[in-house]
Amino acid sequence: MGGVPDELWRQILEMGIQNSKLNYKDLCCISISCRRLHRLSSENSLWLLLLSSDFPSPNQQNPNPNPNPNNSTSASAKSTYKIKFEREKSRKVAAHRRAVLRKESEVLEFERKIREIENGLRQEAEKMRATAAELSNLHKVRQASVALNVWQPEVIRGRQKQIVEQSAVPVESRVHSLEMELKLCRQRISGFDKAYRDEKRRLELAMEQLASMKYHPLRDHKLISSGDKECKKKRKKLKTSVICKSLKLCHFDFEQMLLDLLAKQSPGAFLMVSPVPEKQGTGFSTGLLTSFATGDVEWGT
Repeated sequence: MGGVPDELWRQILEMGIQNSKLNYKDLCCISISCRRLHRLSSENSLWLLLLSSDFPSPNQQNPNPNPNPNNSTSASAKSTYKIKFEREKSRKVAAHRRAVLRKESEVLEFERKIREIENGLRQEAEKMRATAAELSNLHKVRQASVALNVWQPEVIRGRQKQIVEQSAVPVESRVHSLEMELKLCRQRISGFDKAYRDEKRRLELAMEQLASMKYHPLRDHKLISSGDKECKKKRKKLKTSVICKSLKLCHFDFEQMLLDLLAKQSPGAFLMVSPVPEKQGTGFSTGLLTSFATGDVEWGT
């Protein structure tokens, strides 16, 4: 690299920018590789080429200025690109925020329509139940009026006559109108059901689009990682507590078993154990085990 002149490196970088092979990210990465490339990548000509390609304007100046600009013009070109880049970034962020708000308003509108459809379905169902109940009563009245034409016991005949007298409208015409109303209720319920399915499908699609618009890989990854860390901490604490309890139980059982064995070897004798300090950090006494291992156990009668 040391044998290549600056002019050749400058032409290579300019050709990369003109052929859309290098962008501002690549230029920044090149600038941190060494001091020489840092100086070359900060020249005014390269950043003016990036300005003309990334932010074209009708009043754009000549994109091929003096190839050896001073530091002030270079800083000016770089700062101009940075200002325009930040402005474009803010514009894109604002446009994305507006798109998210529009999608959220669409979701709320779909939910409102679904609630209206559910209310309409509920009202039509109640109306259909009332119509069906009235139609059933009219069928009973018609059956009672037909039964009056034949001989029946007086008690049954009086009951049927009372049912017929309670009906103040012509039975046949009322039955026909109720049947038509019942048929209309079923058609409305079918229409509400179809509209409900359509709005539900649109709502699910809008929710998926909103979730994809709000998705941020780094932020969501941090949330998932923090949740996994908390779960791992809880599992580790639980595992540690279980292991400690198991160790305490094992040592207690071993000590008790040793006492039983010593008692069996000398029935009627008692064990005299020299005092041995208990180990710190354990939940059981090791005096008996230490005494037995070091020969401090004395037998007596």
